[in-house]
Amino acid sequence: MSSLFTPLALRAVTLPNRIALAPMCQYSAGPDGLPTDWHLVHLGARAVGGAALVMTEATAVVPEGRISPQDTGLWSGRHVDAWRPVTRFLAAHGAVPAVQLAHAGFKASTYRPWDPRRGGVPDGAGGWTPVGPGGEPFLPDYRVPTALDPAGITGVVEAFGAAAERAVAAGFAAVEIHSAHGYLLHEFLSPLTNHRVDGWGGDRAGRMRLTLEVARAVRAAVGEDVPVLTRISATDWVDGGWTVDDSVALAVELSAAGVDLVDCSSGGASPTARIPLARGYQVPLAAQVRREARIPTGAVGLIVEPEQAEAIVADGEADLVLLGRELLRNPYWPQQAAAKLGVDANWPDQYLRAG
Repeated sequence: MSSLFTPLALRAVTLPNRIALAPMCQYSAGPDGLPTDWHLVHLGARAVGGAALVMTEATAVVPEGRISPQDTGLWSGRHVDAWRPVTRFLAAHGAVPAVQLAHAGFKASTYRPWDPRRGGVPDGAGGWTPVGPGGEPFLPDYRVPTALDPAGITGVVEAFGAAAERAVAAGFAAVEIHSAHGYLLHEFLSPLTNHRVDGWGGDRAGRMRLTLEVARAVRAAVGEDVPVLTRISATDWVDGGWTVDDSVALAVELSAAGVDLVDCSSGGASPTARIPLARGYQVPLAAQVRREARIPTGAVGLIVEPEQAEAIVADGEADLVLLGRELLRNPYWPQQAAAKLGVDANWPDQYLRAG
């Protein structure tokens, strides 16, 4: 029997296999962060293609938490209504619909990648002043952030909780907290970006405080049956930055706060990071966190071949594999992987001729 195609139970939700669509920004939202037909077709194709967990892009909990003006959001009832057709389609085709809740912090208000303009979007072009743990921008051409005061931090925690409640109302069956890639929660975690000396900075416990308070707020908002995942940057890849040992300590506390799986990515806090890109380069991070923190993990990063994904799960390095670029290239990768690994594919009736 294939380990990759063994179900995975997370609280009251059971994934039919161990393949997930990694959250990837599409920069294609309509006005005010509303998802569009692009999101229905993009995410829906991966459900038809056999991914068990289909996760949205980073979806902002407040307007100023968007990376770009074209990012999706979940800060109002209008967003709930706009997401419902997407979640309904995903569930109807056997996938578990999941949303990644996010706040971009000092990386907010930037142009989308294919815009020839770079850096921060000015107010006149639809931008805004971002926030962060301090007042330093990520790059010289980014907007200068406003340092969050304690009331502002409390507002962030409340916004994550409120967005999680809306996510359930919108039909999402799982929620992921984005605490990676140099966005707001990671900015508070990393000593490279958090230089505060109050209760939200200083030692590791202080720097972890925001992420853990968000995790507790999200768990309280979604109830006991909904799985909560957290994506972390398991290492900054920079001397003096966040480390894998820090991530193990964080994962232990996340588990106690009600998080069910830690999705292990890396990097993003520093533009000087030297990341050793190679096939499966982040899998050892997921394996160490799983082994030492005793929590289920997800592995992501240049996972390409079915046999590679199968070995990751079979060898106990991770409980879930998240595919990004490979599922962009081929939304039917899970169905084709099943055939390659000798498992009956679950093609929809309309596609049985392809099986």
